[in-house]
Amino acid sequence: MAEEFRDAIFTVDADGKRRYVHPKRVVKGRFVTPRRITAYALIAWLFVMPWLRVNGMPFIQLDVLHRRFILLGQVFWPQDFHLLVLTMILGVLSIALFTVAYGRLFCGWVCPQTIFMEHVFRQIEYWIDGDRNAQIRLRNSPWTWEKIGKRVAKNALFLAVSFVIANTFLQYLIGTDAWVGLLTDGPSSHLSGFIGIWIFTGVFFFVFSWFREQVCLIVCPYGRLQGVLLDKNSLVIAYDRIRGEIRSRFRKGEDRATEGKGDCVDCGLCVQVCPTGIDIRHGTQLECVSCTACIDVCDSVMDQTGQERGLIRYASENEITSREPWKITPRMKAYGIIVGAVTLLWFTLLLFRAPVEATILRAPGLMFQDRGTELSNVYTFKVINKTPKDAVLELRLASPEGGRLETIGSTQYSMPTQGLAKGSLLVYLPKEVVTGSETILKIEVWVNGQVADVVTTQFYGPR
Repeated sequence: MAEEFRDAIFTVDADGKRRYVHPKRVVKGRFVTPRRITAYALIAWLFVMPWLRVNGMPFIQLDVLHRRFILLGQVFWPQDFHLLVLTMILGVLSIALFTVAYGRLFCGWVCPQTIFMEHVFRQIEYWIDGDRNAQIRLRNSPWTWEKIGKRVAKNALFLAVSFVIANTFLQYLIGTDAWVGLLTDGPSSHLSGFIGIWIFTGVFFFVFSWFREQVCLIVCPYGRLQGVLLDKNSLVIAYDRIRGEIRSRFRKGEDRATEGKGDCVDCGLCVQVCPTGIDIRHGTQLECVSCTACIDVCDSVMDQTGQERGLIRYASENEITSREPWKITPRMKAYGIIVGAVTLLWFTLLLFRAPVEATILRAPGLMFQDRGTELSNVYTFKVINKTPKDAVLELRLASPEGGRLETIGSTQYSMPTQGLAKGSLLVYLPKEVVTGSETILKIEVWVNGQVADVVTTQFYGPR
């Protein structure tokens, strides 16, 4: 089979200009309803999640501005960076495992780009502009009042939906309480927030009204990873070329097997319904997002011509060429073991995470102070309360003996749940216990009358 099609993507013509894709609408098929239910359930979940609370905390919030991330009601601070790194590693490994086993199933069923494009914006387009042929005629037609009206109506709805998505996205960043404050206080009180909303709105409008499938083909790195991760045992959307070739038009009453014809009637519908414009009969391609539209339309053609379904189906390359059934390979097992081990490590670190996180640093730029029989250093401290309850903080010097600690302003500090306490303190040590410029200090962090952490730092004295 010729491989020239792999030298360029369908959405760019020979002159380098954008070739717009107008996929034909698929209204029935065994995957249409499950995909639609999955898509709208995930959309509903996306809009509901920012409003959910666990122990009074948001279910999920990615507070980048304050470097605070909340997941399942648990707050993660910069001090939990190791958990973030493990989460990223786990995500990459999980993607690798899922892709090795099931190809780009995520893209077609779960990816927000595909869900909003195919099940929201594309449906608006079908409603206003019509199906594939009507859209092509409208694009090529001169500007009339009807065309202007349809373009204005469609883009107005696109902008409105983009505005809703942008507000939801902002809720994940600043929280629903702050978002409500944006609405009630007005733009003048939260100018940066309203500017942010319209920036997000513009980005989403641009992506879904014009850029569209180019996100999957050009921007998203997952499609590029597919070529590295897939093998002949991966489950992908595949055209059964052994059964389908040689292609020819269907004639009623003919015996295609006797005439040496394949089951493919060369109707071209699998190409017309593809949201990225590819011909799945060429084989696995990075542009394929596993949306199953070609499966459903091909099954309908097989039904009409009295042939068996499954000419295009979920299958591995080995299943197509040698009729081997899909199976779990050693490679998949290895990825699974690694993902399981990293997941276990992540949960273990989360389970044994300290209830408070204390950071005590010597104040920069300050030398030690000579107090006669004692020397003193100034320190700053920051203690994060990770517990679901308010707490009282107290700092005590554990070693070396003979020293003393004074916090500036108060001896005890109140820490709200998932909040922090910070301030300054002085440590005094007798001159005889100071050993050069780096004497080791141990400071106990007491929370609600119990030792929650011990912080080790250094005391600077004369050399």
